[in-house]
Amino acid sequence: MRRSSEKPGESPWSRKAPERLRWGVERHPDSAVRIPLRSAAGALTVPASAAPVFAPGRAAAEEVPGPVPESVNIPGIVKPLPAQWFVQRDTNAEMRWDSLRDADGEAVVGRHVPVERFFVRNHTSTPLIDPVGWRLKLFGSGLHGAPSPERAVEFALDDLRALPATGIHALIECAGNGRSYFHRQQGRLTPGTPWTLGSIGSASWRGVRLAEVLRAAGLTDAAVDVLPTGLDPDYVVDGTDYGPVRRPLPIAKALDDTLLAYEMNDEPLTPDHGAPVRLVVPGWVGIASIKWVGSIEVADHPLHSPWNTVFYRMYGPGHPPGGGPALTTQVVKSAFELAEGARLEAGREHRLHGRSWSGAAPVRQVEVSTDGGLSWRTAELAEEPCAGDWTRWSTVWRPERPGRYELRARATDRQGATQPEREAFNREGYLFGAVVAHPVTVV
Repeated sequence: MRRSSEKPGESPWSRKAPERLRWGVERHPDSAVRIPLRSAAGALTVPASAAPVFAPGRAAAEEVPGPVPESVNIPGIVKPLPAQWFVQRDTNAEMRWDSLRDADGEAVVGRHVPVERFFVRNHTSTPLIDPVGWRLKLFGSGLHGAPSPERAVEFALDDLRALPATGIHALIECAGNGRSYFHRQQGRLTPGTPWTLGSIGSASWRGVRLAEVLRAAGLTDAAVDVLPTGLDPDYVVDGTDYGPVRRPLPIAKALDDTLLAYEMNDEPLTPDHGAPVRLVVPGWVGIASIKWVGSIEVADHPLHSPWNTVFYRMYGPGHPPGGGPALTTQVVKSAFELAEGARLEAGREHRLHGRSWSGAAPVRQVEVSTDGGLSWRTAELAEEPCAGDWTRWSTVWRPERPGRYELRARATDRQGATQPEREAFNREGYLFGAVVAHPVTVV
């Protein structure tokens, strides 16, 4: 850790952090997406059409057997995107829930989603950042001496690794997860990425608690908010440049369970998931978990950015004209590990699998209906539910007659929140938590 004003040679970590770049995405004849990385070694390129690479030692059950089909091609995402695992949603890659099981219904993904299968949410494109030259800069009126950005307290990656490490299990979930069901089930159109339920993933994260870093940087009792800022490209919409993605956190949440993560599923973070360091904010909407974090302002007054004043607030009927409060905690949701429209054989038992979660508390109970919500049965939970993560469940169903059926799953968390039949509308389609109708055909 050092002050930005120190000269090279004054400390082992004296190299300055690379400046934030406007990363360009260029199409090439080989259909690869190449994103430049500026470092002492010169520009590097990463082809996005390469075959998937699985981490050594990862369980074979997490890999899909057989040949990998053609990838989904999304400029700005670095990793390969096999079409059997992902659906393209604008600049994003949504996880296919049916990809969590093979053709025989056997699990190929455990509680945590492997990195190569994890959904990707980008406002712009994935930057490639040199971890050796990377620095995390902390500054602001909430630190002793109120350092300016030019005299920020800096941490190299090795500095963070030298601090006490913490591991957590946590979900990352986009605030718009389930948005398309406002239209599909309730007839209300909303703008934004038309997610079904696949903009979510669970992983084990390892890093250092943000509280540790704030205190090491000189946190004062006067601190009110922190503002993490990412090193991704500036977000430009309709000619308006909103700058890099950044969103304030109240100091209470920053000191509670927020993590500066440098590992995901026991491996160093990869570019699409925030390398070299990202925030993980358990239970909160995904925008709070800033990727590629490069600086954190610490202030003795409330902080603001477009991501808490314009975006990620609720507008429309029942909300103030200027929008509701900035979104924080995720709502209760459930999903089946089964394709919509799946075909099941009549006259035999089928074990239906799924997962449920809540940002506020562990899941207490999951109920499943196979007749469109006329009757419900309690599902079997596969593990002890925990806060900030999903819970796997299953139930047996024996359909006797061919025809079309509608499956439903609803969860209740330990605070008593249960998924409703309908979700109150908001113009941006955030926090859809109603029970989702899942059609299947019995043959």
